[in-house]
Amino acid sequence: MPHDRTYADEIKYLTKIDEVRYKINEGFVPNMKVPGIVYANDKLYEQLVDELKVWSEGTGTGFIPALKQIANVASLPGIVGYSMGMPDAHSGYGFAIGNVAAFDMNNPEAVVSPGGVGFDINCGMRLIRTNLKAEDVAQYKEILAEKLFEAIPVGVGGEGVPLSKKDVESILAEGIDWTIKKGYAWQEDKEHCEENGRMKSADPDKVSDRAKTRGRGQAGTLGAGNHYVEVQCVDEVFDENHAKAMGLEKGQVCIYIHTGSRGLGHQVATDFLQVMEKAMARDKIKLNDRQLACARINSKEAQDYLKAMAAACNFAWVNRQMITYHVRQVFSEIFKATPRELGMHLVYDVCHNVAKIEDHVVDGKQMKLLVHRKGSTRAFGPHHKDIPKDYKDIGQPVLIGGTMATCSYVLTGTEQGMKETFGSTCHGAGRLLSRHAARSKKTQKDVANELRARGVSIRIGNPKLIMEEAGWAYKDVNEVVNTCHNAGIAKLCCKLNPMSVIKG
Repeated sequence: MPHDRTYADEIKYLTKIDEVRYKINEGFVPNMKVPGIVYANDKLYEQLVDELKVWSEGTGTGFIPALKQIANVASLPGIVGYSMGMPDAHSGYGFAIGNVAAFDMNNPEAVVSPGGVGFDINCGMRLIRTNLKAEDVAQYKEILAEKLFEAIPVGVGGEGVPLSKKDVESILAEGIDWTIKKGYAWQEDKEHCEENGRMKSADPDKVSDRAKTRGRGQAGTLGAGNHYVEVQCVDEVFDENHAKAMGLEKGQVCIYIHTGSRGLGHQVATDFLQVMEKAMARDKIKLNDRQLACARINSKEAQDYLKAMAAACNFAWVNRQMITYHVRQVFSEIFKATPRELGMHLVYDVCHNVAKIEDHVVDGKQMKLLVHRKGSTRAFGPHHKDIPKDYKDIGQPVLIGGTMATCSYVLTGTEQGMKETFGSTCHGAGRLLSRHAARSKKTQKDVANELRARGVSIRIGNPKLIMEEAGWAYKDVNEVVNTCHNAGIAKLCCKLNPMSVIKG
């Protein structure tokens, strides 16, 4: 149905700052406490305003467009700076996907919102390097796809290593440390994970029995949707020094892993959205959108959520680590060498659905903030205390996944990003078409032929996903990462092209 303002009236609240920044001025939605800012070049901006136009005219799906969601987040109590949309931003639940927002921990009105983290808590990216070259692997692309598909459970019902109730409790509390004890990880792996693969604030007692039950069969599984394991080749190096620090060079074979906390994290989010609604009623918190359900940071509900969220984060790191174990075993079997002989070291692991307490400078003042990054990657600049010593001089590695038909990137965090985005940047290409629209564009055979023409071997659990996850369903990842680079909030390091892909 039509909305109160016309599209022409809506865009009057949007102003261009420069070639890669647009401002959402106060008044775009009611009760905005701060402005919004969107990182986008002209092409990406036009895609966002097209979505707004359709919504304004009442001819779309009814989902709130990303620009409105970013502005709605700017109305939440205790927000500081801007509500920020990254170049891959698109409509999500409550917060846009690709939305960053920080809240003042010392403001008693400030809130935490599960919608600002998302349902797939600590969905993240992991990059493993090898000492293999593309020419070493070219003849093995099909068998790699086949063996990885056999070794790693995929899809909605994929069953991983069966876990006891005690195992689940330990995973939620210990994160990657559990996998080290069980032989699934090398000691050095944790050193190259965000938070060292374990959020110590986790409390398994805050995670419901139903969530724990959902997690018991899902450790070491890929899931469905946009999650994947890809064997890739470093195609281009933009910064030789930064690449060298990460052990990356042109022609090198690497493996990207993209998955999260599976059903366990989804259940944590679902449980606490209901809890937050009751807390809002009690504390008389008024919202523009009920999907932004939240609670005061210092309330019991908020503290319980943050402890449960941290536990789900720990589960996600274990999940990616167990998949890493399977990947190393498959490569070892095919190339007749141990994973260490193949140089299968973890470059880095980042999460992009999380809320964390961090220290940042705002308007020249040091502040303790709760930073929500939904569909956004932490990108701390050089010499930050929370990045591995190997990367102190270059900044945190930032892992950006593309699509199975395009490419992925490695970037590094910058000082500019620390000042401007609380050390945050994009997380991927960003969906452009709904899954239904993507399926109606071309046939499964068309997509398979296009992938084959690009030399990509693929195994997929659900055939319809090959259309839903095709390149045309997403924004251009090249445009996204170049926008981040040009804005100075992350720095280009390497581009990687897919060779073998497995999906749910």
